Amino acid sequence: MTTRRQFVGGVGTVGAVTFLGGGRAAAAETSAADPGTDPARQLRARNAIFAIDADTQTHYDALRAELIRHLGPVVIVRNDDRGGRYTLIHNGEQESLHPVSEVFELAKSIAHAPLGIYSIIAPYLGRRIPELPGSERLDRHDVDMVAFKGPGTTDWVAPLQSFAATLTVARRQLGDADMPSELEASSTRILDASLGFVEESVRRRSFDMTSFENYTSRLTDDIPTNLEHAARAQIEGVEALMTRWRDKVGAADWPGLYVVVLSIWTTSAPNQNSIIVKRFMDPATADSHLIDLQTAQPPADPIHVALDNLARIVQDNVAAELVFPLDHRLADALKGPADLVAPAILTRLACPYRTGTATRSTAGASPRPDPAGSRSSHAASDPARG
Repeated sequence: MTTRRQFVGGVGTVGAVTFLGGGRAAAAETSAADPGTDPARQLRARNAIFAIDADTQTHYDALRAELIRHLGPVVIVRNDDRGGRYTLIHNGEQESLHPVSEVFELAKSIAHAPLGIYSIIAPYLGRRIPELPGSERLDRHDVDMVAFKGPGTTDWVAPLQSFAATLTVARRQLGDADMPSELEASSTRILDASLGFVEESVRRRSFDMTSFENYTSRLTDDIPTNLEHAARAQIEGVEALMTRWRDKVGAADWPGLYVVVLSIWTTSAPNQNSIIVKRFMDPATADSHLIDLQTAQPPADPIHVALDNLARIVQDNVAAELVFPLDHRLADALKGPADLVAPAILTRLACPYRTGTATRSTAGASPRPDPAGSRSSHAASDPARG
């Protein structure tokens, strides 16, 4: 049975309803009518029809609001710079904490130094792409947009020197951070190379893609070393927590566990927390009960956002089978991240000559497949037309 693996909202949002469209109280305009049509009667008729969806929205929202209080067990993960804030909701109780040690944040913080420098100098880059090892992977239009100021000014010097001051303080105190020796060594090389690039760029009052790549290419082994230590710290912390929570929830309830991981698009596929927690979920339900929820920005109330979306998913999972008991294609669309109208659009675009009325196969016969995978539409009798 197909259930929702992901729930992606509209552009930059979470919580969009995939089955229900936005309701409206009144028709703002009418289409061109036949000469004999009474515009006032048409408006009343359409508003009466629109009221069905408005009432449906009201009842759908009421069900979701009530269902939120009955969800569990649920683990909610808010992806953040500390390796993720984890929350367990079970039997009316809630526990939240950061399970990952500070080694994760220390390792990533230093590994971010080249990205911090790039963020300062990127607008002042020249738009000419030199012959460099990775130049063929650069998108010309992307470079043009990022380098929106160009190299004709030295406004970058002050912010770069300010960032260098931050790096210098960290470099001086690195030995007191009590990090693993291998991590300390790679971090030292990252900071020294970063400070060297800043010093040379400020002295010359210039930089370019070549000088920046000469700097970053020397860190090919050191940044992955830091990421390896971050990964190790995250795995150890999350595994210890999930083991404890699995014992707390108990063998009877654990198979029904839902996990909702909230992250921005750039860290969502795959998200490191999703990779780790999936190993602790029941194999029979892990694919459908692990929800990667993309957000435009970290939400102010991640627990509510997660539960609100999970309530939609759970109630749609049941609604799909009851509303579309004979059409698994539409049922799967209602349960999945696709919009419910998407299958019809795919079918229409694949073959615009299809009839508007779905035709079911005769009893005992398998439905004929169409280019969009529809179970209920068939091509026109003329093979040249679809």
